[in-house]
Amino acid sequence: MPDTAATRIPEWGDTRCCRIGLLGGSFNPGHVWHRAIAYRALVELQLDQVWLMVSPGNPLKVGQDMAPFALRLTTARQLADGRRVVATDIEARIGTRYTVDTIRILKNRFPRARFVWLTGADGFAGLSLWKGWRRLVHCVPIAVFPRPGVNARALRGAAGEYMARWRVPARQAGRLASLSPPAWAFLPGVQNSISATQIRQQGGFRVPADQSTPPDLRTTRRKTGEQS
Repeated sequence: MPDTAATRIPEWGDTRCCRIGLLGGSFNPGHVWHRAIAYRALVELQLDQVWLMVSPGNPLKVGQDMAPFALRLTTARQLADGRRVVATDIEARIGTRYTVDTIRILKNRFPRARFVWLTGADGFAGLSLWKGWRRLVHCVPIAVFPRPGVNARALRGAAGEYMARWRVPARQAGRLASLSPPAWAFLPGVQNSISATQIRQQGGFRVPADQSTPPDLRTTRRKTGEQS
């Protein structure tokens, strides 16, 4: 979906009154798991929109094989519909590198929106490595989605133990956007093992020499066995 005036999220905010899921990440590349989580979140969390927020640079992934930002944003846009699921470069435009700072600014600039942070269990397992992670969990409700092999570690990790008292039953996850943080829920369900690293290792995402040709996600799906 092209970035147009109709789909571009204003970095200085607006007065939209809605429930928004924030799915941040490197999108190196964006893939079908990101899309599956976005659409599942719309339904189970009773959201109005999900923003696929492409990070300009993850501080925890410095030195890793990272495609150019414009190319990563392109793969995220291929997953979005531009209406309920929107790929955005807003984090680059507001100039933040850490999620806790991004959330603080978004809440200030979109004062009538109710945000929920969306993450996989793999991200939740490493949350305690993030800058200001305790401030983050007191800033925004969080929905955690399962990932094979890491769910138990995530729930028993530093963040899971710290936040245990604020856990909301999965059957009540639709309340998250209305709750004052800290509040979070783990949503069990179908688990998908696809990862950006796996896609790159299988040759499904190559950075072209001129950085102008976006990857073909249909090829990626054929190679990984994933379905839309």
